Amino acid sequence: MSNNFFNITTLVFVLFVWSQPKPNLVIIMTDDMGYEDVGFNGCKDIPTPNIDSIAFNGANLVNGYVSFPVCSPSRAGFITGRYQDRFGYTTNPTIDPTNDSAGLPLNQMTMAEMLKTRGYKSAIIGKWHLGTHPKFHPINRGFDYFYGYLSGGHNYFTKDYTIEDLFYVDRPFRWYRTKLYENYSKLQVTDYKNEYLTDELSSVAVDFIEKQANENQNFMLFLSYNAPHNPLQATEKYLKRFLNIKNKKRKTYAAMVSAVDDGVGIIIKALRDNGIEENTIIVFLSDNGGAHNNSSSNYPLKGTKGSVYEGGLRVPFAIQWKGVIPPNTIYENSISSLDIMATMADILKIKKNKKMPLDGVNIIPYLTGEKKGEPHKYLFWRKWEQGAMAVIRGNFKLLKNNKQSDFELYNLKIDISESNNLIGTKPNLEKDLKEKWNIWNKGLKDRYYPSLGNDNWWERVYKYENQD
Repeated sequence: MSNNFFNITTLVFVLFVWSQPKPNLVIIMTDDMGYEDVGFNGCKDIPTPNIDSIAFNGANLVNGYVSFPVCSPSRAGFITGRYQDRFGYTTNPTIDPTNDSAGLPLNQMTMAEMLKTRGYKSAIIGKWHLGTHPKFHPINRGFDYFYGYLSGGHNYFTKDYTIEDLFYVDRPFRWYRTKLYENYSKLQVTDYKNEYLTDELSSVAVDFIEKQANENQNFMLFLSYNAPHNPLQATEKYLKRFLNIKNKKRKTYAAMVSAVDDGVGIIIKALRDNGIEENTIIVFLSDNGGAHNNSSSNYPLKGTKGSVYEGGLRVPFAIQWKGVIPPNTIYENSISSLDIMATMADILKIKKNKKMPLDGVNIIPYLTGEKKGEPHKYLFWRKWEQGAMAVIRGNFKLLKNNKQSDFELYNLKIDISESNNLIGTKPNLEKDLKEKWNIWNKGLKDRYYPSLGNDNWWERVYKYENQD
């Protein structure tokens, strides 16, 4: 086929983008989902037709990465479009509701705050995990609507939400049973439409979409599922779909993913029924790789959640923008969750500035073919506590798994499983990757808050708040 054909096709896409009204944005983020656990990445035992439709109607971002292999820092990077270590967000923070430092710094602009400058209404539905002190509440961070919980995990059955709030937590993981919030109001059992949290979040997301469509309002929806994060819990409706899976944990995990897929289906249907699917960018991804303890599958990747191997950082990632991104696109250059905010900023002609020094890029021109080459010359990672690092340039990845370990080098193009360590064979490349990572690292900050794992906050908060 001639180059003229491709040039004309690219021109059509470019003209279409610039003639379009402002697009809505729907981000659907799962929690601890395995790389292989979607059909578009080869899953055999869990059908995900609705999730897959996003990739089939748009692009499968094969080498799609998050900025950290654990929940909260990954979300901090995504929601600011910046490497979270630039502002010291190095690990999951304490969820002490009295701690006014343990959360997303107020001097960092969120995606919701950015979009508000262009008249968007934004909602986060589900997991927040970016600070539990009132100053960090989503409504105080640019969101117009919040329905969910502030901490990092939750039980899935709404009848179990009997603990008033975090101040009544008296031991670890009791926060999984706190009541949900709608904006600032605590919800009661009778307020829920569904017995299962995943279904509840999906229903609320549809309500938000329909309200914005009826008001002809541009919007951003961040549907932040906690599935399939532990605890492994599912209703019979979903469990009975997987009678063929004999492993109990995998069966429940599959049921949880299937519930998410149903939710994605009704969300896409709501967009379509309201005539706004073509003018909505839909993004699907996980906040990090599958965890070692939830029966997820990261195959063929090495490692799991928490690791700087591919299994911790590379996630199922797909994007749809009908009429702009060509359907069935398989995009193999590395992209990052940091790119979502930068993409919207560029589409809306919002310039990077001192208040919003984004690290991502607009990936749409790369997906349409308008731009050639790689969106990122380098991608970087750091785990400050563990002394771990990683950097990618093209097909090559240099990593150090912890302070004591040696450097490792892999060619991901031919060794996606990171099994053939090439360290010592490419000295010039190794030198370049180390130098570039060290330059990047010099601009980072250390952790400024107690971490979730080293703060028994409930021992003081519960006793203080509930003393006679």
